[in-house]
Amino acid sequence: MSTDAPVPSSLDAIQPRDKAEILAQALPYIRKFHGKTLVIKYGGNAMTDPALQQDFAEDIVLLKLVGMNPIVVHGGGPQIDAALAKIGKKGTFVQGMRVTDPETMDVVEWVLAGEVQQDIVGLINAVGGKAVGLTGRDGAMIRARQMRLADKDDPSKTHDVGQVGEIVSIDPSVVKALQDDAFIPVISPIGFGEKNESYNINADLVASKLAEVLKAEKLLLLTNIRGVLDKQGQLLTDLTARQIDELVADGTISGGMLPKIAGALDAAKSGVNTVHIVDGRVPHAMLLEILTDQAYGTMIRSH
Repeated sequence: MSTDAPVPSSLDAIQPRDKAEILAQALPYIRKFHGKTLVIKYGGNAMTDPALQQDFAEDIVLLKLVGMNPIVVHGGGPQIDAALAKIGKKGTFVQGMRVTDPETMDVVEWVLAGEVQQDIVGLINAVGGKAVGLTGRDGAMIRARQMRLADKDDPSKTHDVGQVGEIVSIDPSVVKALQDDAFIPVISPIGFGEKNESYNINADLVASKLAEVLKAEKLLLLTNIRGVLDKQGQLLTDLTARQIDELVADGTISGGMLPKIAGALDAAKSGVNTVHIVDGRVPHAMLLEILTDQAYGTMIRSH
């Protein structure tokens, strides 16, 4: 007897009738979100683990095929670190923010708009999608200016962190045109300034602002955490914008979670129906969040 026989996956044990029932239960969600725009910030483990990368690409294509309009905004911090190490460049940080001099900015553009973006485009296209890579320069989409970092001890002082940008405006025309032609936009968080200079922008903020401008139905932020936790470490699955304000005020939400929450909160208050902070370490977490009533993170509602 051969020992090379394939080991059945857990799905092989599910009876056809049960599989059909599972698919049927997704129907109300497919109907509800048909034709709606979903902005997805892609990062964390979901972006570096090969199995999770494959899951993500399949989820994006499935959402497009059932009539939703997914838009991907990606990060790439670990890949930028690796590329800088290859050229022997040591990063300088101020209050946790990378100082981005012109040489570092060149690397950021090469990594984000080249290697990382094209990997994502390739993954989506390989499973039947039609992905197109964009940066903020394409279609004059993301206009930016230099961010001045306020000193954490003396707010009247600011630090020069180089070509790190804050968003001035977003023109989503090119994204809308691609959506109308059945393409899936994959956006690198790079903006441009008045003198044609490039700026590296936080991907969470780009995703949040784009969701606002497009009046997206949902903003999903894939992360390496379960979601927003209370002071006892329990997952808070459903929050309003007002409750988020209260959790920030009493210190439940603090540290590195604050910037992510700030963008999510702005989006929720500015017309995005729901914002989801999703545990990207869970296989197909995005699909489970959208097409089932099971929570795989924290949902923030506008009201």
